[in-house]
Amino acid sequence: MTKNLDKDGFCSIVDNYQLFYIDLWGVIHNGINLHKEAIKVLNEISNKGKEYILLTNAPRPNDVVKSFLEKMGMDKEIRDHVFTSGQASLNYLKKNQSTQKFFHIGPPRDFDLFNDFIKMKSDNINDSDYILCTGLFEEFDNNLNYYNDLFKENIEKKMICTNPDLIVDRGNKRELCAGSVAMVFEKMGGKVIYFGKPYPEVYNLSINNKEKKILSIGDNLNTDIKGANLLNYDSLIISNGIHKNEIKEKGIEATAKSYETICNYIQSDLKW
Repeated sequence: MTKNLDKDGFCSIVDNYQLFYIDLWGVIHNGINLHKEAIKVLNEISNKGKEYILLTNAPRPNDVVKSFLEKMGMDKEIRDHVFTSGQASLNYLKKNQSTQKFFHIGPPRDFDLFNDFIKMKSDNINDSDYILCTGLFEEFDNNLNYYNDLFKENIEKKMICTNPDLIVDRGNKRELCAGSVAMVFEKMGGKVIYFGKPYPEVYNLSINNKEKKILSIGDNLNTDIKGANLLNYDSLIISNGIHKNEIKEKGIEATAKSYETICNYIQSDLKW
């Protein structure tokens, strides 16, 4: 049974855990503004002497996301807790793929992910050794059929996906993410290597999590909550995120079951 924390607040469970994995987009901010109540929770966690990681499926290196958060007004003390799927991807690419040609799928703002090996970027997918997907092309950000046509002659190539999220809400606007493109590729028979939640590597790379009681907090059942379930962490779903309408219509138990996940706690927004 999922316990609702809207009445008692996050403070009612904080002492049960030593480490918190907390999603950024949908929990701490909405892509435009910081959530003040969530920032208060982060400060209170620190005051308790607990650890937390702001674990995000952003397909960019840590420093780039930190700069984005600084512009939003987030204090450096909090920004220093950021770890991205992009950083995990970058570590892998530098070690394993830096001498191979790649074709990039994603917006220009994601180029900082491969600046160190930009010379290996191919403008023709047919001439590439592998596909690097960080998002969608700006001119085809709502047309998944375009990618189906793009991949037809390149299914034998490996795709590296730096953001397993399928969708994200930027303010009140819903946008497709790299995971949606990767899903098209997989359904066509392609092989995808994912970096980010729910896959264990991004959790383990971000901090020493051995022998700690852990709670994972997020608004995405497919990534935040499924990742917690796979690693046997407890989980808290923020219901005013991407599953808001589903939870309102069916309730959290039925909604979580439809995604083959289990949530220990639910809260409308992260509040102390």
